[in-house]
Amino acid sequence: MKKRSVIVAMLCSMCLAVSTPIPAMADASKVVTLGADLTDEQKNTMMNYFKADASQVQVISVTNQDEHDLLGKYIPSEQIGTRTLSCAYVKPTQSGGIKVRTANLNYVTCNMIATALSTAGVTNCEVVAACPYEVSGTGALTGVMKAYESASGQELDSTKKDLAAKEVVVTGDVAQQVGQDNATNIINQAKMQIIGDNIQNADEIYNIVYNIAEQNGVSLSQDEIDTIVSLLQQIAQQNYDIQEMKKTLANIQQNLEQSKAEAEGQPTPTPIESDVADEGTGEDITTNVDSGALGGNVKETSTEDPGLAEQTGADTNNAGESSDSSTGIPDATEDGTVNTDGSSDGTTEDTPQESTDSSTDNSSSEEIPAATEDGSTENTDTSADGTTENADGSTEGTDENTDASTEDTLNTETLTEEGKAKFEQAQQFCKGEYEGDLAVLQSVVSNVTELPVTLDQDVASKLSKKVLETYIKVLNDAGASYVPADTDKYFSAELNVLDKEMKTVFSIDTEIADDDLLVNVDAEVRQKLYDDTMKFFANLYGETTSEDSSTDTAEAGTDENTEANSEDGTTEETY
Repeated sequence: MKKRSVIVAMLCSMCLAVSTPIPAMADASKVVTLGADLTDEQKNTMMNYFKADASQVQVISVTNQDEHDLLGKYIPSEQIGTRTLSCAYVKPTQSGGIKVRTANLNYVTCNMIATALSTAGVTNCEVVAACPYEVSGTGALTGVMKAYESASGQELDSTKKDLAAKEVVVTGDVAQQVGQDNATNIINQAKMQIIGDNIQNADEIYNIVYNIAEQNGVSLSQDEIDTIVSLLQQIAQQNYDIQEMKKTLANIQQNLEQSKAEAEGQPTPTPIESDVADEGTGEDITTNVDSGALGGNVKETSTEDPGLAEQTGADTNNAGESSDSSTGIPDATEDGTVNTDGSSDGTTEDTPQESTDSSTDNSSSEEIPAATEDGSTENTDTSADGTTENADGSTEGTDENTDASTEDTLNTETLTEEGKAKFEQAQQFCKGEYEGDLAVLQSVVSNVTELPVTLDQDVASKLSKKVLETYIKVLNDAGASYVPADTDKYFSAELNVLDKEMKTVFSIDTEIADDDLLVNVDAEVRQKLYDDTMKFFANLYGETTSEDSSTDTAEAGTDENTEANSEDGTTEETY
């Protein structure tokens, strides 16, 4: 799936609830979780958004290791990523069901969080999940689960938590085809019916899912129906109390119906009136936030205000790439703050970016190896415009056409002066690293005493061209196609886009195609080339790779983390 990494990431949120619970805190047992990879300034921004006083709430850090520890069985580690950025504010309540508000989460919606929490065994709580700039929301989900157990002093049933995680994955997969709201709606309606009527028979569940989809005008494939049925059959085998879940599930249903009606310009159903906040617990935290703290163009969703998504441009009704909001996603600046004039047009961490690699026009550049236009093996270096082939299909003049193509695809006239300077550095790196010119390599990379690899000269020349073609497109794009994601390694939009493209060029995390330029190069050598390439570009942009930074900070952070860990292993922070 195109968004598989995002979906999976969402899982991690659900699973993180595994941590050992601690005694409930005072002041309505409110807990804030902060992504460990945020800067101190960003963490303070989130505290301001939550209107949370650090002296009155417990603050917990959610680390990337937390996600890896609990999500490994659901998704590959490379899809979980290396950074945790999203945050959550949670307050368990005595009644009112599950209320959720999200901000700057472009894939995970309030309804997805609420219905998954109900599957995990949560019946009443208020949740605000957010990030200082747009991400998919995986870290927030992780934080929600972790915060709820800490705040309530109650560890949730492990089987139900696993089902909640699976529900997020299934919902996300189906959403690729039918949209987030439609996918959530089908599963939520079916869940209400099978739990309410205690239905466990697979055929009966199948008919329920089929009929609900048909009634809502949603077309599901056989595989999608079977996947949903399998999930619901497992949910049906648990001892849920429909009376405890009814408030939340009914509210989600009403929310989805109202959102759909508003999107279609139809009269909206009468909203379900929310319960008054429990006596002694204070104001509803889902309505008491400071949206201005996050800057402008903040996309929000709320189970208590279905119109909020449309008002803020959070499109949850369309499927696949069509779900991307036309207003664009604010790019994160190097310090992680929101760039409100960003022009990115994606919506999720896994949303496919338009490929900047001229050797392929496939929308999933990270997963699909580069290929020629005709699929042949001898033209693996051919750009997508087919310039190495004559117009009449003959192969004569290939070298001449290749030269012309190189001249066109590596034209720097459209670049800024800064872009031209970076591109010239990249040319030197490629000549040194791939084509074996040690002196040139030493001029752009420090502490190099010998060539790291030796490539066939023809392959080296073509690889240089391919990498440079990719980079010049990234420079011209200037981060416009960048979709912020929790799996990002870098602060720079251009670096994150380039990282995905370089994984395609060097066939990292994918099986190399038979017609790939580097098919005869060992996997270890390809990995080395990719590592060196991204290290060069990271230094060019004034950043270090996650591997370098983790090595530098691991020792320094050991003592501090040890002191900050509470008896149950939960990391607390002070502000």
